[in-house]
Amino acid sequence: MPTPTPTRALLSGLLGAALLISVPTATAADAATRTVEYRGLRLAVPVGWRVVDLEREPDACLRLDVPTLYLGHAGTQAECTGRAVVRRADTLHLEPLDGAPPRADIPTVGELSAPVPRTDSNELRYVLRRAGVVATVSYGDAPDTVRGILAQARTVAASLPAPALPAVAADGAKPRTGQQAFTGEGFDACTAPTQRAMDTWRAESPFGAVGIYIGGRARACAQPRLTADWVRRQADAGWHLMPLWVGPQPWHSSSTGLSTDPSEANEQGRAAAEGAVDAARSLGLGAGAVLYNDLENYTDRATWDAPVVAYLTAWTERLHELGHRSGAYVAASSGAKALSAHHHQAPDAMPDVLWVARWNGAASVTDADMGLPEGTGKWSGRRRAHQFRGDHDASYGGVTINIDRNWLDVDPSVLGPLPVPPPLS
Repeated sequence: MPTPTPTRALLSGLLGAALLISVPTATAADAATRTVEYRGLRLAVPVGWRVVDLEREPDACLRLDVPTLYLGHAGTQAECTGRAVVRRADTLHLEPLDGAPPRADIPTVGELSAPVPRTDSNELRYVLRRAGVVATVSYGDAPDTVRGILAQARTVAASLPAPALPAVAADGAKPRTGQQAFTGEGFDACTAPTQRAMDTWRAESPFGAVGIYIGGRARACAQPRLTADWVRRQADAGWHLMPLWVGPQPWHSSSTGLSTDPSEANEQGRAAAEGAVDAARSLGLGAGAVLYNDLENYTDRATWDAPVVAYLTAWTERLHELGHRSGAYVAASSGAKALSAHHHQAPDAMPDVLWVARWNGAASVTDADMGLPEGTGKWSGRRRAHQFRGDHDASYGGVTINIDRNWLDVDPSVLGPLPVPPPLS
């Protein structure tokens, strides 16, 4: 999947009665800022940031690679494209506490002064009860800059008592995988579609499977609708779910890059598996579910093949230890070739399901379409998926979503038993 082009800057002046932007000022550190007031909260953001009013631009995508202050509840996010980003940016999303979704994919912290919890997605949520606002923070290497903006914010208008943020936990429902045996078309989109879109496409589109980006440091788009309830609804509607973790990538980046040292890449793979399992369990995905690692294309195979194989085999081994199956999304010209070439060295540590990107328009999982040697037995027997068309708008039942299109032949029941997973911590 190519690195997406940032969406257009949406606003630069007055954004209505709820929001005021002042002329630039200078802080003590001599960095230019501008003052923004939102629902009685006054804060100073860098002049270079975009400011997006989501009430006025409901289709705007909450991108995580462009420095931005987002204001209001997220809308349809119909403008979202792309999946993984080379650099994560500092972003801040402020929305009313009343109506804020009970997100399960990132930690929610009660107070700004609380210790920063471990998160492999570089996202946090803070509940600012005095202002009646939820603040979602995204960052590159460290959250210090965005947390500093929040720490210096001031409440300048009295607010009504704020309701409690809805609980994240699923409603006592039994965990589910949503991964019945499936052969047919599926799609993946940068952000979880609205329930109306999912219901419409279930009835009107050829798709029976959906890829959902549950976390990872290179994830391109925020997931304000991704909740345990959203996952349950899609599983109950019969969708085959393909949870994707967008971890370190085979490119040089301090915030999203994979190490070129195979031993370090091995540790990154184990950490990615632990982060993915935490997110999956929070979303109500049960033990045994196949979790896919999204690892993008690369051209320098001499540099990246060894760390990529180390990373994905460590990812697989750790997932198995935690009671989950392993999937890998890779490009036919790079990751698929690296895994195939090293398959004989560690067959038990290879991903259980191989999902290959080759945009040739062929809805099939033949060896040729998967970029595998002709006649190979690797990943045979309903353990394959093929992304055959990328990054295009598709419309069914009057609902348009930017998607990648896939053909699946996957049956998790053929993968055999796994160890009993450890209890939730």
